[in-house]
Formats: sequence, C-alpha cells, structure tokens
Amino acid sequence: MKSHRIAFVAPGIAALEEHELQTALPPGHALLKTDCTLISTGTERANLMGEDNLGAPGAARFPRYLGYSAVAKVMALAADVRELQVGDRVAVYHCQHAQYLVKHCQDLVRIEDDALPSAEAVFCIVAAMGLQGLRKVRLELGESCLVMGQGLLGIFALQCARLSGALPLMAMDFVAERRTRACELGADAAWSPDDPALAEAVRQLTGGRGINTVIEVTGSPAAVKQGLKLMAPQGRIALVGCSRTPTEQIDFYNDVHRPGIVIIGAHNFVRPKNESHPGYWTMRDDMRMLLKFFAAGRIQVRPLLREQVSPHDAPAVFTRLAQNDPTVMGTVFDWNRC
Repeated sequence: MKSHRIAFVAPGIAALEEHELQTALPPGHALLKTDCTLISTGTERANLMGEDNLGAPGAARFPRYLGYSAVAKVMALAADVRELQVGDRVAVYHCQHAQYLVKHCQDLVRIEDDALPSAEAVFCIVAAMGLQGLRKVRLELGESCLVMGQGLLGIFALQCARLSGALPLMAMDFVAERRTRACELGADAAWSPDDPALAEAVRQLTGGRGINTVIEVTGSPAAVKQGLKLMAPQGRIALVGCSRTPTEQIDFYNDVHRPGIVIIGAHNFVRPKNESHPGYWTMRDDMRMLLKFFAAGRIQVRPLLREQVSPHDAPAVFTRLAQNDPTVMGTVFDWNRC
C-alpha cells in the first residue's frame, strides 16, 4: 500500500516521501494507521546531521529514517495476536515518522483512557526514557536530585523525581525558558550551567553536602564532569544522554574514586525485555505507568506540547532542528493532515 514517511536525505535536510509499504503481516505484528509522531530533538538531530557514534561503524549513511514515538490505531493483526484488537489505539515504541506502520506487538501498548489526547499520549515514550535513568539511581525519599538538561527527557525525569520525593530538586539548562518551566513543574531551583554562583548555590541548598543523585540527560562530557563535582560522597549519577564524544577530562581519582561515586550507564536499551524488577522496568511497563499518570494529571504533558504540524511541514521543521532552534522541542506531526 502507498504510505508517506519523513526521510533524512542528506545532512541537515529532510523530506516527505511516498513509499510502498509491505502489508503482509509476519507473526506477532500489526498494521497501524498513525495519528501522530513526536520529535525527539537530541537523537533525531544527531541522525539528521550524521554525527559520529550513531550505533554503527563508519560515517552515517543517508537516507535515514528516524522517529521513535507514535500513537496509532490498529488496522489489522497477524493471526496469532491475542492481546490487541482492530480499532485499538496504541502507543508505538521505535517507529518511523510515517503515515502507516507495520510493528511487532511487543513495541505496542494499548492506551486505555479514551479521554487522553493522542498528542499527549505520544509523550509516554520519551518520558519512559527519562524515567529509567531516575529508576536506576534508586532515589530515596528526601534525597537531593539534580536533572541536567531540561529537554523532554529531562523535564519528565524531573517530574518523576518530584513524585518520588526528591528534596531539594534542582534543574540545569542553558535555555532560560526551560529553567522557568522546570520551576513551574516542581524544581526548587534551576540554573544555567555557566552560572558563576552555581557551585555555591548547590552547597547552600544541600546544606554543604552536595547532591545525592544526578540524572545527566544532555549527553555532553562537560556536563558529566560538572555534575561529578557537585555530588555528595557516595552519590549516584545516571548517564541518560548519549555522550557521543569521547573525553579525557574527568578526574576519576578526585571526582569518582575518592568520594565513592557510582556512575550508571543508563542508555534506554539497558532494560529487561519481559519482567520488570526494582530499578529496571521493561519499556512497556514504564509506558503503561506513564499513560496512567498522564491521564490522572499526576504528570503534566500539555505545557510541553509546543505545536502540532502537518508532515508536509517536515522540511522546514527539521531545518530549524538542524539550526539548533530550541522551539522545535515538543513538536508533534499530525498524520491525519497528510
């Protein structure tokens, strides 16, 4: 069948293209009609620009097909699928920005609440990626927490840290608008990483001890180095952001070894496939939980939804992303307008 999808055709350039989708369903798969897809600015910009360390050796190859957050409706199911029905609305993990999709049902989670808008439900995938970093540091009630980076993953990690009892709860980001939003959504303080008074402010807010838990979501080696210097002895830091640039700048003896800091590699793929256990939930279990929290209003999504656009606007939107325009964050493609 004919479908449309967004392609990264060259570094910094995106296009909406027509393609032929094979609809013969392998066992365990579903044919989906997409309602909306969400841009994840960090991963998608890295692929749009063809940056290093994208998961395969050598230079990035184009065209590339990205996008890993969608909400869609089930149009057809393989004969062996029992957990879903035609007509179900589902959140889709690891998919393309495309009008129609064929996906394994292991990547689908039924959206139980019909009142939850698709343009909000689609955020559960990126929210789960931020949440898994928080789970891995095993935050305890009353511990201090710093979330470095207030993009989508960071702002959801921050909201989950507030619900988990972080006190004080702190945020860092270079963008003033993001710092303001972090405080509106639960942070006790938010700073720019280049604030000259930052270290003293952290010392005062934590009673001189330093920060117990850090969620690093920027992927910047400089942020990792800075975060380590702000931590309390025996603190834990989760590296959620993809640090694609090697560094030799970290003083491991003074900043890690001597104070007993635990560094946790928290790539989203580091999860169990089938059974959740403390600190390590499956992707689908995290998505289900977050959808419930969205529907109950415990986690705020609406302030993060900046714009809903037609897929025909993709070339202009991704040009803005290539230029590091921070207003691309929270952009959703409405595939009913394709």
